[in-house]
Amino acid sequence: MSRLDFQIQAKAGRARAATFRTLHGVIETPLFMPVGTNATVKGLRVEDLKTVGSQILLANTYHLLLRPGAEVFERMGGIHRMMNWSGSVLTDSGGFQIFSLPHSRNMTEEGALFRSYVDGATILLTPEMSIGMQKAIGSDIMMALDQCIPSTADYKTAEEAMHLTHRWAKRSLEARGDSEQALFGIIQGALFRDLRRQSAETLSALEFDGFAIGGLAVGETKDEREEFTSFTTDLMPENRPRYLMGVGTPIDLLEAVNAGVDMFDCIIPSALAQQSVAYTSRGRMRLERSVYKFADEPVDPDCDCYTCAHYGKAYIHHLHKADEILGWQLLSIHNLRFYHRLMASMRRHILAGSFESLYKEQREILANPDTDRPPGPPPVRTRNKREFIESIGAFCLHESRDGFVRIQHAPSGEVMHPGSEPDVEARRLYVEQSELIRRLGSSPLTVWDVGLGAAYNAMATIRAYEAGIHALSHSKTHNNARSESASAIDAATLPELRIISFENDLDALRLALTHVDRFPHLKHAGPHVLLRDGFWQSKHSPISWQLVQGDFLETMSEADRPDLIFYDPYSYKTNGPLWSLAAFRSMYRICGEHDAELFTYSAATRVRATLLAAGFFVAAGTGTGLKSDTTMALTEQAVQRRGTSALLDGRWLERWTRSDARFPDDVDEGERSHFAQLIEGHRQFAL
Repeated sequence: MSRLDFQIQAKAGRARAATFRTLHGVIETPLFMPVGTNATVKGLRVEDLKTVGSQILLANTYHLLLRPGAEVFERMGGIHRMMNWSGSVLTDSGGFQIFSLPHSRNMTEEGALFRSYVDGATILLTPEMSIGMQKAIGSDIMMALDQCIPSTADYKTAEEAMHLTHRWAKRSLEARGDSEQALFGIIQGALFRDLRRQSAETLSALEFDGFAIGGLAVGETKDEREEFTSFTTDLMPENRPRYLMGVGTPIDLLEAVNAGVDMFDCIIPSALAQQSVAYTSRGRMRLERSVYKFADEPVDPDCDCYTCAHYGKAYIHHLHKADEILGWQLLSIHNLRFYHRLMASMRRHILAGSFESLYKEQREILANPDTDRPPGPPPVRTRNKREFIESIGAFCLHESRDGFVRIQHAPSGEVMHPGSEPDVEARRLYVEQSELIRRLGSSPLTVWDVGLGAAYNAMATIRAYEAGIHALSHSKTHNNARSESASAIDAATLPELRIISFENDLDALRLALTHVDRFPHLKHAGPHVLLRDGFWQSKHSPISWQLVQGDFLETMSEADRPDLIFYDPYSYKTNGPLWSLAAFRSMYRICGEHDAELFTYSAATRVRATLLAAGFFVAAGTGTGLKSDTTMALTEQAVQRRGTSALLDGRWLERWTRSDARFPDDVDEGERSHFAQLIEGHRQFAL
């Protein structure tokens, strides 16, 4: 028997209008849940959420487990009292975050083993721990722990993950016990119909209070997502709520409701508000555009939200141009109100029997990219004026104020190559500073590309190599114009370049490759073949590109020893383990005995000190974009080749002794004295 008392009130085709009762009240469907990952929807008060019409908020077990932890919720009386929210709360189990966040993680039968981004501690998240944490949080609806994988995974991987999800689902039910909290199971199976069918049949036989469609919005196309949403809803119990996780845009919601889905969540309303994007009754608009500079009317004259009642487009435009937080707060209020009004409208039309006409009308409006244009012909789009299109997994497109479209990691908010033009930054920081072309010689040159991302650094390396070889070919052909063999260079005589890219989440590259017009550095065979096969070999020169997928700390020892390391993972705050003393020591053990160099964007005192303690010599690197300088780490042989002029000197050492960020997180208080001795006694300060 369901704890939610789910009741269908009307149907229109497959679309449903229903109600269910949680511990905090009656809920009407279809519904959208704002994402409040850390017990807050970014930038908004609970009063704002009540005013816009939110019924349920989504919070995340993974993040709340790490901070503030179960004990805080238990002492505070649960999440509702802690955040002063009287509505309902659904908690995600943490499976998607473990899949998407770039931290060390390993899936076992027992649970998901991962490193905390808060303190670097190793945690085993089991189904029992996940449910225990959700009990402490006190959510109205809990989610069973599942193994989330890319929707594009191969059959064997998808099948194994599905079976593990089923075993964890049974353990989650047992851990729930007699708690009054509802619990949803999550249907997996990637893009395989037989697996989706098997998963739905297995989980439907268990006593869950509702069911979610998992494993979508993590790599598939829009058409594939709609196809498998529709296919899966037909397999789900009629008398339980249906929840499509992590989706999506208004048009996505419309299509999914039409397919029989009841519940949704997504970060898009707030995430796009930060990019000045508003959803309106006339279509989507970007308020940062200059056409709105003098527009003294509401964002949407048909909207009843606080923003539209009190402010005009010109003011919102100004706030975004001035980079004021209030701009995206006001648009977050508007966008969430738009979402809730859309869901309420669909509900009314289902109840009234007129949903089909609404569906046809809204399909045209919601697919409109930006209808609010000035009089006259539409403006000619320039190369740098781009619009948000979509997201894949944890990544979305981000148009910066400099006009360049970049990839943003939504959970952390970090943007890849946030400085100047991304191509320029990759070339200056890594390729030119490493003197890559000059270092090519008779023996292969191996480059570690740590943090493949959207492949800016790897492609800058490939482009530089190809340009260098082209110049060499032209020079030899010109100098030997009379020779019969001078028409081309024998590939066997060219220097060999090996690139090894390390990455554990390929969705950033997948997203960029779906928008090659916005990421022109990817207009090359290499990244497409790499994503498909995991390896690319040039047909014209001895350059190879290998993908090593997984946790870098675990896979680096299996790769060929590097000559150059382009170190570009997420920041210390987001991905602490990759900036730890243990990580840098592991790299130094691999390459410390020969001529090797590491280049990274970070110039943080803590990072430089950690590199020194690991054994590297450390120098200030070239500035790029927003950074006045970066960091080079060198082995002793590299120093002998380069010289000592750029090395950090006694002045840096003195500043380090006064710094509040002297030690990495994996050096505890008992080890700090020894760490300090490693820094103060380092050979480079005696040069």
